[in-house]
Amino acid sequence: MHISWRRKEKVQKLIFILIAIVPAFGGYVLFTLYPNLLSVYYSLLDWNGISAKKFVGLDNFKYMFQDNYVWRALWHNLIYLLMIPPLVILLSLFLAYLLTNKGYKGSSLFKVLFFFPNVLSTVAISMLWAFIYDGTFGLLNGAIRLIGIDIGNFYWLGEKSTALAATIPPSVWGMVGFYFVIFLNAMSTIPKSLYEAATLEGATHMNKLFKITVPLIMPIVRVAALFLMLGVFKGFENILILTNGGPSGATDVIGLYMFNTAFGSGVQNYGYASAIGMFLFVIMVGAKLIIDRFAANRSAEF
Repeated sequence: MHISWRRKEKVQKLIFILIAIVPAFGGYVLFTLYPNLLSVYYSLLDWNGISAKKFVGLDNFKYMFQDNYVWRALWHNLIYLLMIPPLVILLSLFLAYLLTNKGYKGSSLFKVLFFFPNVLSTVAISMLWAFIYDGTFGLLNGAIRLIGIDIGNFYWLGEKSTALAATIPPSVWGMVGFYFVIFLNAMSTIPKSLYEAATLEGATHMNKLFKITVPLIMPIVRVAALFLMLGVFKGFENILILTNGGPSGATDVIGLYMFNTAFGSGVQNYGYASAIGMFLFVIMVGAKLIIDRFAANRSAEF
């Protein structure tokens, strides 16, 4: 009788585990694993999505490594990688530290204001900054004229010399609010006694930030850097809206080039776009391994 009850309990646990796991695993297989495996198959084809599939083996990959547009797009991704994650992390850390340790009045209002850009969609943020950069009615040109500089009708997104740099502030502005909240919550767990002891020792706010705060929340910063790095390589929506890679490819990135290869107005090639996607996947895995190698996940104790 006791054995029968134990077996029944094990069966019930197994049924519960299956009910809990199968839907999630099924969704993963259907919407993640299957499309990725399908992309591997497509990368071996010459196919535009409509005509008959033609197996070409590794020809797509051979052509990709000879494609100057791919390397130009990757170069732009590298520039974004060197600019966007450091700016987002530093600004988010600075703002979170100010609200945590300065005790400003109305800090709740500041939290809402800093997080507000994250509530907006990528389309809304891109359209807002497109208006700021507009050559005729743009706020940026208007502000420059106010300080006495006659800039004329300069289109920041229409000039090759400024277009790439002009796409960085919208990305940073749209991301800071999210990581600000994450760092703010992480800093709230640090005992105030550490800061009080540092104050008695004569530490400045910069000392407190980089000698106490940052080391204690470094695992959170590491995860943020990882997501930002992967986002820089994957993301292209704001560039698609702001410039669509122009002028003359000056702002093209690997994700946008892959998208336009598959769905653009020119000659569509799902096979070649899938090969670029596989290359992008390898890059992101490599970036993850680099972060794990040079930014070890060390937990701090206090």
